Amino acid sequence: MADENTRKQPDGPGGGPRGGYQKPKNTMKTVRRLLGYLTQSKLPLIVVLVCLLLSTLASVGGSYLLRPISNLVVDSSKTMSEKVSGLLALVALLAVIYALGAAATYLQARTMVRLAQGGANRLRRDLFDRLQSLPLKYFDQHTHGELMSRFTNDADNVQLALEQSVVNLLSSALLFVGIVAVMIVISPVLFLVTLAVLLAALLILKVWGGKSRRYYQKQQAALGEVNGNIQEMIEGLKVVKAFTHEEQAKERFAALNETYRRAGTSAAFYSTATAPLLAELFNINFAVTAMVGGVLAALTSFDIGGLVSYLTYCRQVGQPMNQISMQLTTILSALAGAERIFEVMDAEPELDEGRVTLVRARREADGSLAEAAPDSHQHLWAWKNAADGSLTQVRGAVELTEVDFGYVPEKQVLKRVSVYANPGQKIAFVGSTGAGKTTVTNLINRFYEIQGGRITYDGVDVRDIAKDDLRLSLGSVLQDTHLFTGTVMENIRYGRLDATDEECVAAAKTANAHSFIRRLPDGYQTMVTMDGANLSQGQRQLLAIARAAVKDPPVMILDEATSSIDTRTERLIEQGMDALMENRTVFVIAHRLSTVRNANCIVVIEGGQIIEKGSHDELLAQKGRYYQLYTGQFELD
Repeated sequence: MADENTRKQPDGPGGGPRGGYQKPKNTMKTVRRLLGYLTQSKLPLIVVLVCLLLSTLASVGGSYLLRPISNLVVDSSKTMSEKVSGLLALVALLAVIYALGAAATYLQARTMVRLAQGGANRLRRDLFDRLQSLPLKYFDQHTHGELMSRFTNDADNVQLALEQSVVNLLSSALLFVGIVAVMIVISPVLFLVTLAVLLAALLILKVWGGKSRRYYQKQQAALGEVNGNIQEMIEGLKVVKAFTHEEQAKERFAALNETYRRAGTSAAFYSTATAPLLAELFNINFAVTAMVGGVLAALTSFDIGGLVSYLTYCRQVGQPMNQISMQLTTILSALAGAERIFEVMDAEPELDEGRVTLVRARREADGSLAEAAPDSHQHLWAWKNAADGSLTQVRGAVELTEVDFGYVPEKQVLKRVSVYANPGQKIAFVGSTGAGKTTVTNLINRFYEIQGGRITYDGVDVRDIAKDDLRLSLGSVLQDTHLFTGTVMENIRYGRLDATDEECVAAAKTANAHSFIRRLPDGYQTMVTMDGANLSQGQRQLLAIARAAVKDPPVMILDEATSSIDTRTERLIEQGMDALMENRTVFVIAHRLSTVRNANCIVVIEGGQIIEKGSHDELLAQKGRYYQLYTGQFELD
């Protein structure tokens, strides 16, 4: 089922996240860290804050000018010409105030968008950079959908909050404080009426808003179930039709859809009813305030202009309250998303303490090795020890000695495994699914660290070799090939990015891929999309072999490379692999035992232990597990 976090949810009423929000675990720590992505330059932030103050003062001050304007209109002591000239001056001042407020708002919006976009860009970049440094163990423990949601849903929520919600929250808070302060200055008595309404509005926001968020959270969960069911049904439609389970599929979807409808109905009711309820509450407040203000104006020295100005503020005071409630929801959701992003960024990176590196080398007249220039065309490689500068020729001798390993501490996958491959030898691993065959090759790559024993490469402990250099010397052709979006040529060149077009074509010929590539619509420039969906399984395998061939490594790892293709294509692939394996050390994992007959050594693994080891003829003579597998008396799981 797809992870619903990978799908961006539509916004709820008021701009808040539709699914409610998950509160961050450590709000202040997350806020400080997130602000670090905005405060690389202090000047833009100062500009934003100054503009916020100016726009708030303009909004509050513009409404306050209604007081002298109204008093001037009703002032019987003024002549008509005095009133007109006074009104013109006040209106001109009002226009200047609102113009300054508009300019400040425009400048603040532009500056904040640039800050937010830059901060979100750096956040995504840092997150992607950290993913590249994490060990494979981390990806085993976290689903792809979970990690993708950090880049999509979480990062988008953070960017939206930085662009709009933070500024809107500060602006609304400043406006609310400013309005309340001016209302108290105008009439403390009238503010007592408004205060009662404000307290009632806060109660409504707390109770009804809480119900709305809870139902939106249920709606989000139900939406995830609906979308996941749709995805499963689309992907498995052939199976549904083959077993004639269309009616059961309809019933299942109808039940999930009904759950989604009920949650959505309740969420929408509480969400949409809150705004009109508050509006009517403030309308009542306006009427009561007007009545009490009229009495004050008639019986006391309270001026008409003050009443008009106060009533204007009565209309305005509810808006920032509603905005604060909505923006808090969005910001808390963004902070929770930022916290999840930072959890990935704080994960322990892959450790690499290797001091032995891979360098190009040349053979001197006396037979000794000397380091060649990195951009030279020497095909001789050597291990260089950073401690003493000594060089050891890369020949491809790999040895595992008493290796113990488990993906998790409580479950051991390999137990005291010992096997060696001399340069140019072909070592084959056979055994049941889950026996530990692929694990052995993963350990040679140092995708995982062993718990016991030792693995050497040309006599050098692989833990002493820098991981990038170790993996640069190894080539892999896996059962599940992965092709990237790009041309066929670019996918072959992925094996060695500095390879020329001629070298890529030569590698394709080695892999028996050249003939089918020429028949593609655009040959080597044909675009590969959706992981090679426009190619057959066999064609994808041939491209994977070509990619390994252009890398030209001394050691090759072939993992179930011909398990899911037809016999004719298998022969082509085997021919390509035979050319690829020539003069190289090769580790082969295969279910088809016919592909490993010519191996120098066949290793039978069961339950993480080597139970048999020898050549094809030697193992047949022993009449043990390999003999049973080969003669069909025992089938691989």
